[in-house]
Amino acid sequence: MSDATLDMPVGGTAQRAGNEPLVAADGTPLKQKLAQTTRRMKLRALMLTMPLVLFVLIAFVAPIGDMLFRSLYNPTGSNVVPAFAEAIQQWDGQDLPSEETVKIFVEDLAKARRSREIGRTVGNLATRLNYELPGYRSLVTKTARRAARITEGPYKEALFAIDKRWEERIVWTTLQRITKDYTLAFYLAATDRKYDADGSIVQADELYRIYVPILWKTIWVSALITALCFIIAYPVSYLLSTLPLRISNLLMILVLLPFWTSLLVRTSAWIAMLQTEGVVNNIFVYLGIITDESRIQMIYNLQGTIIAMVHILLPFMILPLYSVMKTIPPSYMRAARSMGASGTYAFMRVYFPQTVPGIAAGTLLVFILAIGYYITPALVGGNDGLLISNLIADHIKKTLNWSLGAALGTILLVVVLVFYWLYNKLVGVDNLKFG
Repeated sequence: MSDATLDMPVGGTAQRAGNEPLVAADGTPLKQKLAQTTRRMKLRALMLTMPLVLFVLIAFVAPIGDMLFRSLYNPTGSNVVPAFAEAIQQWDGQDLPSEETVKIFVEDLAKARRSREIGRTVGNLATRLNYELPGYRSLVTKTARRAARITEGPYKEALFAIDKRWEERIVWTTLQRITKDYTLAFYLAATDRKYDADGSIVQADELYRIYVPILWKTIWVSALITALCFIIAYPVSYLLSTLPLRISNLLMILVLLPFWTSLLVRTSAWIAMLQTEGVVNNIFVYLGIITDESRIQMIYNLQGTIIAMVHILLPFMILPLYSVMKTIPPSYMRAARSMGASGTYAFMRVYFPQTVPGIAAGTLLVFILAIGYYITPALVGGNDGLLISNLIADHIKKTLNWSLGAALGTILLVVVLVFYWLYNKLVGVDNLKFG
């Protein structure tokens, strides 16, 4: 046998006689050539997915990262009174700050009063203080108007003469805290807690305990909507999967019809239907179910929110269920019946377990969409039907308390991730199927 004959030992690498490694046509060792080809394939795959990666980074990762940052970072205090922000940090928190520290505060306040730069005005500091001490906004604005007249000490007495609230230690401890750029105060506010005069974390006043109850209401309303969607969607999906294709396709168009209609149009339609003089109440009066004087209030409350959201989110439950049910062979049920099982027993032991992946996908999809829904509760919910997303939007658009809105958004994100983790433990994400 010639030297060119290949030597192929069992469990070894293909080699030429004389233990020379195999080479490609261009003379490159085969192992090196394979590694180069693998790298090129990975690079090609990366380039193909790069648009999607950039979209995810720009549209999702960056906004979420900015939200997390804003929930902790708020430089309002140090921007408005920068010298005082450094001086007050040396205060031990006992009694009142020194005369020199108060002097720096008055001078910074006078400069801020003259400033026209966005983000460095007295109003920003007053609003920031008002977040921590409701009702104290006027204290800062009133003092700033008169700060320029205070040209010599004693500065403490001058502030006390303007407003007696400057004698309260909690005002100065709050100023010491809000002049730090990084703070947990907004997370405390989002969980109905606050700092007291000694810096300890305590519950907020009962009047301001609104976020935790609304968060719990959002969770149970989302769970209720998910359960109602499942109860309605399961028999509809079963019917669609068992009917002849010609009929099921026609009914599927009716299921998909909401996707072709604007969300605002659908929500506005529910307003017209559910109001006291609307279609539903008129039908109840016509049928004699209720009298004209006892019309039911079904809009601008929690009931209206639930009804409208169930209608809007129902297709997200039907489609995963239908896609899974369509793949279940009818012969399974016939086989179970032929072996003596009753219809109910065969359904519960043979058919229903095979639909669990569709149930898992539908419930997860509907719940996550419901817990962050905003437009429908805002239009039909009124004060009673508002969810946590509406409070987040309110802080972002109206009160401009972006840090508190970001803290609430972060908490909502954590809640969703916790539910997703529990769902994975109980059901298993691997069991999800969308068809």
